[in-house]
Amino acid sequence: MTARGISEQPLLRIDAVTKRFGGFVALDNVSVDIRPGERFGLIGPNGSGKTTLINCISGALRAEVGTVVFAGEDITRLPAHMRTRRGIARSFQIPRPFKSMTVAENLMVAIDFASVADGFVSAAQRRDGVMSILMRTGLASKADVSATRLSQVELRKMELARAMATRPKLLISDEAMAGLSSSEVDEVLDLLMKLAGEDITIIMIEHIMQAVMRFSQRVMCLDAGRIIAIGGPAEVMANQRVQEAYLGT
Repeated sequence: MTARGISEQPLLRIDAVTKRFGGFVALDNVSVDIRPGERFGLIGPNGSGKTTLINCISGALRAEVGTVVFAGEDITRLPAHMRTRRGIARSFQIPRPFKSMTVAENLMVAIDFASVADGFVSAAQRRDGVMSILMRTGLASKADVSATRLSQVELRKMELARAMATRPKLLISDEAMAGLSSSEVDEVLDLLMKLAGEDITIIMIEHIMQAVMRFSQRVMCLDAGRIIAIGGPAEVMANQRVQEAYLGT
């Protein structure tokens, strides 16, 4: 049985993906399907292979073995920018805004990048697109503010907003809540839930277990490059191997 509103056909299929760095195996025969509209949590201890996996999905790295299929197309060998234009966006744990630009200008860069295939887009259309995203992410009042004047939680929201500006079908949120207060975590979590409600598939990589439990429909735990558990949040958190590998109990 799938969750209500989620299609049986996977949006993302990772099949037997293996990635090595010299003699070190960072990912070992990882396979998983992620369905359209799914809220998917990815957890694991440091060095478990989470970042390597999302790099293989987004195109920052290429797997030596296995395939990555997105929306029915084999994208295993596509460069990162082509994957972005097909609908895969990623936010980063440490925001790196263009410091000389305003919040709106930061989003303009992403919109321009994503709209290359769409032909000419007027300045008014670009501004409207930016303001729509800033409204949805709670940053409309900061549109003309320098990115250097944003708080930490605002920077995380802008990082997500820049990813949204590429019009993704799949959004990978990489530890967007790291280092935030509990109330700020709630703000970012509420935003991710809102974006998921817009039929965007979201993979959330996070160490804050409460956030993972609240957000995810399914959770996958990696350890030493292998999947050790996958299923509902409560089921995965109760798994003894997960507790030993991730929680240290």
